[in-house]
Amino acid sequence: MLTTVSLTIKFNETVDEGRRMKSSTGRWVTGTNFFDRHTELKLLQQRIEEGNHVSLTGQRRMGKTSVARELGRRLEAKGWVFLFADIEGAAGPEDVIAELAKAVQRVQPLAMRFAAGLGRWLGDRIEELSALDFKVKVRAALDAATWRRHGEKLLADCAHYEKPVLLVVDELPIFLKRIQNGDDGPRRVDEFLSWFRQVLQDHANESLVVMVSGSIGLRPLVERLGIPDRINHLDPFRLGPWGKEDSEACLRLLAESYDIQMEDAVPGAVYEKLGIGIPHHVQSFFARLRDHSIKTDGTCLTVEDVDYVYRNELLGPSGQNDLVHYETRLKDGLDEANYPLAMEILAEAAVVGVFSVTAQHCLASDYAEIVDDVRARIVNTLDVLVHDGYLEESGGDYRFPSLLLRDWWSARFRGHHVPLGDRQRASR
Repeated sequence: MLTTVSLTIKFNETVDEGRRMKSSTGRWVTGTNFFDRHTELKLLQQRIEEGNHVSLTGQRRMGKTSVARELGRRLEAKGWVFLFADIEGAAGPEDVIAELAKAVQRVQPLAMRFAAGLGRWLGDRIEELSALDFKVKVRAALDAATWRRHGEKLLADCAHYEKPVLLVVDELPIFLKRIQNGDDGPRRVDEFLSWFRQVLQDHANESLVVMVSGSIGLRPLVERLGIPDRINHLDPFRLGPWGKEDSEACLRLLAESYDIQMEDAVPGAVYEKLGIGIPHHVQSFFARLRDHSIKTDGTCLTVEDVDYVYRNELLGPSGQNDLVHYETRLKDGLDEANYPLAMEILAEAAVVGVFSVTAQHCLASDYAEIVDDVRARIVNTLDVLVHDGYLEESGGDYRFPSLLLRDWWSARFRGHHVPLGDRQRASR
């Protein structure tokens, strides 16, 4: 039985003197802009080099894509081939294979081998095609009857390549959720995952290693469908948040990189506001502090500035636009009937401060007449909310580990959310 590894690593390396780091709030980073994760990368690289297929998990905005790309960069320096395929927009297996082909196109020997099996569809001058054109032509050659065969050929070519290959398949859960919502969806999800697992097992101990990741949970999805064994070939590796020391070190390095003066207590005050060190939130807070510093003519940032920026920027309209990503991904990860339950749970946890056992009973009673099997759905919804990092459980109660998320949800719902216990008392 595979177990999930969750890591929170202390910052234990001295920052190189003179190193500069760019502020990044919406894109993946690598190289000199990649901060910390030394131990996680070491362990991940060890697993990959030992030939283990990996499922990289972790809550929203934890930097999974950046970790995957930085790992790929480091492996390329050791002679590996690194392929990255984002399948978030795929509508079916044919699109997935076309995205994999797009990733392969940059390695001409692999692209040529794969193209030989497509014949007339790609023409004679494969080397002149851009990655996008290659993807479009491959997609035109695929249909429901051929995607398996060509997908197997593509992965087999990678497995037999002269160099070891790491293939990262990003946003696999979003793709699976999309086809699940279509006609005959559960069967199609099962079919794709069974095919994918079988192909990788057929090429065990060869050159190809696969890592999948995503911004919604893969495990909760397959468990809801009753097919958890379809991903038992993937070794789960959970990416945890930065600790206080790491978060403060990142903020200091960013401030030094932009020649921003701040009181010694500012990094600690930022961390206390956030509650946990989600890398994107640390970066986002710094970006707004930097803007505030410019607006105030570069004066030294103070703890009072931290409080002002938190209240007026991170919790203001621009910050809420940034955090709406969480609601979008929540809708992506839940069934239609479970989504309103999740919104009720999060509103209760934000406004009241906790989603308690009593509140859980009240919610079940409140929705009993309009949602089938409501108690089981609440349990499933809580599992997703915990897995994806919205809430954490202690003694049957659920709370936000991220104070930023709690305060954002509270700002949105406190004016019209009636606590669940109050609803029960009012209906008597």
